[in-house]
Formats: sequence, C-alpha cells, structure tokens
Amino acid sequence: MPIPRAARTTLIRLGAVALAGVLLSACGSGATGAQDSGGKVTLTVDLFGTFGFKEAGLYQEYEKLHPGVTIKQSDTQEERNYWKALQTRLAGGGGLADVQAVEIGRIASVAQRQSDKFEDLNQYGAGKLKANFTDAKWGAATTQHGQVMGLGTDTGPGAVCYRTDLLKQAGLPTDREKLAQEWSTWEGYLKLGEKYMKNAPAKSAWIDSVRSVYTNVAGQYEERYYNASGKLVYEDSPAVKEAWNLSVRAEKAGLSAKLAQWTPSWNQAFAAGSFATLPCPAWMLGYIKGQAGDAGKGKWDVAKMPGRAGNWGGAYLSIPKAAKHKKEAYQLIEWLTAPEQQAKLFTKIGNFPSSVPAIAKVADTKDPYFSNAPIGKIFGDAAKEAPVQVLGVNDQDIQEQFAAALFEVEKKGTAPETAWKHAEKGIQNAIG
Repeated sequence: MPIPRAARTTLIRLGAVALAGVLLSACGSGATGAQDSGGKVTLTVDLFGTFGFKEAGLYQEYEKLHPGVTIKQSDTQEERNYWKALQTRLAGGGGLADVQAVEIGRIASVAQRQSDKFEDLNQYGAGKLKANFTDAKWGAATTQHGQVMGLGTDTGPGAVCYRTDLLKQAGLPTDREKLAQEWSTWEGYLKLGEKYMKNAPAKSAWIDSVRSVYTNVAGQYEERYYNASGKLVYEDSPAVKEAWNLSVRAEKAGLSAKLAQWTPSWNQAFAAGSFATLPCPAWMLGYIKGQAGDAGKGKWDVAKMPGRAGNWGGAYLSIPKAAKHKKEAYQLIEWLTAPEQQAKLFTKIGNFPSSVPAIAKVADTKDPYFSNAPIGKIFGDAAKEAPVQVLGVNDQDIQEQFAAALFEVEKKGTAPETAWKHAEKGIQNAIG
C-alpha cells in the first residue's frame, strides 16, 4: 500500500508525496471499457490488503458506466504472501489477473528487474497522465528506458490513530492538539505510553506491536536501507538504528500488546480495545473501520505523528503481459487512479491520494468515524513535509526481516542483540 520521485539508476528515490511545483488540474480518464471490444468482458483484479475500490463502490460505478464489463476481485490480506504468489505466477506465466497490484516497496523490483513481465502502459496512452501525479509517484514506476510499469493509487503519510475512551479512562488527555504536543517526539510518545500503562484499562496496552514504532520511525528518513548511490547501508543506517532502539525501548517498557500484525488476533484487537494508540498511515483508517465496526465510531481520533513527517505504504496497479484483457484492463486502472476516484477513496475509505489534483480536492475532509478529525489537513500536511525516500529493489524484504526480528524480541523474549543478528542473516538469505 508505500511515493516516489524519478531517479532511474540502481535504485528509486521515493517520497511520501513530493508536492513541489504546480501540476496540471484533474482530467478524466476517457475510458470506454469493454464497449470498445464489442463484447462482454470479465476483468480480474488481484490485490492485497484493503484498496477500497469495492468498498467505495467504484467497481459498481464503473460497471454502470461500461455495460458489458464485469469486475471480479481477489485479494490477499498480507502483502508478503501476495508477492510470493505473484512471483510464482509470473515465473510460470499462468494464473495472473488482468490487473495486479504492486506495493511501493516492490515497485523498484518491477521497474528494474521485471519489466519484461509487465506491460509498458505508455502504449495505451499513459503518458498523458503524468501531470496528474507527483514526480515521485510517477518516477518510481518508470524504468530507465522510460517504460511505465504501473499507475499509482494511494500513498501513506502518517499520523497516530487513538482510542479516546481508553485514554480518558487512563487519565490522559484526549484532545488531538494536546496529544500532538505531548508526543511531538518519539521520546514523548513512549513516556506518555508509560503513564498510560500505570492506569490502563484491563487487558489494554499502549500500542499494538513494536513493529508499528519501527516502521513509522524508519519511514521518516530519506535513507534507510540503501544510500543514494544504491549501496546497502542498513547495518549503519541512522534510520534503522533509531527505529530499532525505540522499538526495543517500547518492548522493555511493556507498552506493547505483542500482536502480530495482519493476524486474526490483531484484527479482533481493534474492537476489543487491546491497545490505545496506533501510528497509522492514511490507508489504515479504512482498515480500522472494517475491524472495529460501527461500535467503534466516535471512539477513535487522529493526531499528528511524533517526530518528523514520514510515509508508510502506497501502491500501483499494473498489467502483466500474460493478462487476457490488456486494453480493457488499462481503461479500468486509468479510471480507478484518476483524480476523481482517488478523492472518493479518501473521503469514503481513507486512502490518501497520489494525485495532486485529488489532494487539493480532499484538503478540507473530516471523518465522522474518527471524531470528525480533519484528516485532509493532518495527512495532507504530513504528505507535504515527508522526505523523499531512497528505496532499492530489496527494500521490502529488508524491512520484513527487521520486523520479524523485533517480533522475536517482544513475543519470544529473544535478546535484541541476538534478534539483530537473525535479521542480518535473514536479509542475506532474502537478497541472495
């Protein structure tokens, strides 16, 4: 679901949303769908996580606009499992959907190593859409030869989602401005967590998992696992060290509910009140609504993220060369990623746009579910301030290894030094 700027060497420079310059205003997709093919077409779309297309009614809207087109979506909850299955299908050439999603941490791999497996969208007219997207988002999916491997969906500027009822029970402030001041730094966030735990409601922790701390802290840096020349630098990276050390501190302070993210127990915890705060990218809003349900409305709020602005997540829609309905698939993804649809997704689901015209459209958005939090401003400001990140072809693999090592620390009691070594070994195995 992680905002990229063009830099086509051995790596891709990504930004949460680089909003520099004045880009052209929104334009419609002009897609004509299956009518152009002269018959009925069933388009298959394979996703991971929650993109929100179905939930926001976009598929239904598209089908009404394009009689003869039926859209069938399949999805995998955890991106890691999705990516593994996609690699298997790409290698075999079968079982691929007309539209395949690609996570931001994987787009470098597609652009640099797998461009022969995906359609160059320029041949369908994608070039005319460049002005709709930030340079970062567009550039990340562009190969060094100018091929466009995908159209951008959302981005992941960060904030903190929190339960006002739980904070109130623990005697802590619930006002989003007051909390933003108290946790203006990650040190402040952990200290407030320690206060919470002294009077926390039964069976409630400050945070879901220390992985949330790690991922969001690391996402606030320009360089994490690779430097600007494409060299692996994770062993000495200030971003990794700060993210790791803060995560370990959170675990030692007993702030974590020790929940493995994307598991059934984690999902159930949203409604059960198992944790009070969650550093959350914009796309997490829809996930929280889905898991906490109607009973959670008004209990959640959103405040500014501790530390610097950062980014976690974002995605693309791509078309495999083995797709059955390439032209119709392109028409669909052009429409789904157009400014109008990106704006609808944010107002209905919470997925923050990568389209600059759409960002302008949602600037004043508030979310009733999250206590009328001004999510357009909170996430919009974060998007403007976030650094341009350097990501390489194995960025996602490296991040997953550190996350797994931290889970060892909090769940199994593994010593941090030992877990770090496990992460290094896992990284070497993952990247070959």
